[in-house]
Amino acid sequence: MQIHPIMEHSFAVIDQEIGEHNFTSAEYAIVQRVIHSTADFEFTQLIKFSPNAIASGIQELQQRIPIVTDVGMVKQGIAGMVAKTFGNPIIVAVEQAAAALPGKTRTETGLIRCWEQFPEAIFVIGNAPTALLALCEKLPTATLKPALVIGAPVGFISVLESKAALAQTSVPQIRVEGRKGGSPVAAAILNALLVLAWNKAEGRRQETEGQT
Repeated sequence: MQIHPIMEHSFAVIDQEIGEHNFTSAEYAIVQRVIHSTADFEFTQLIKFSPNAIASGIQELQQRIPIVTDVGMVKQGIAGMVAKTFGNPIIVAVEQAAAALPGKTRTETGLIRCWEQFPEAIFVIGNAPTALLALCEKLPTATLKPALVIGAPVGFISVLESKAALAQTSVPQIRVEGRKGGSPVAAAILNALLVLAWNKAEGRRQETEGQT
């Protein structure tokens, strides 16, 4: 997939600033895009990948599995890339709940409803730690589990706790440790995965065509 010359130049600047690193090529593509979206090089230390998280995400994106976002801003950040690649359905959790259940937020309420309907979806959480906590509470006893959870809520209340809870699960995950994160970060991670998945699919297609 071709990228805009300005983005290509920005990536080159990022490469120069980071220098040597221990990321795999796929991990680095994700970190690079997050830094491009934030201009914050601390994310090289904050983004964590569970084993097979990227492979699981790529495989399921190619299968057009639903993508559940916590809020509309994450959807806005990924909708363009989704449309250019696999066209996965995008469901916004907060829009699935007209009102919050007692003691819960609307986003938390909506996310659980999404999980009940699409337990094997890719969940992209960039705003609401309550939603991430609610999802993590469901996972230990769940028969069907998400293909991938991107955990990147931002802020001061329940953010660290929600990310620690995600880290304790066995679900494939890409998470941003600490208080940083946000919708642009979550969207950048998913967009990078979409590019990786698309390029891999295109590579297979070209290889198949070359054999015919």
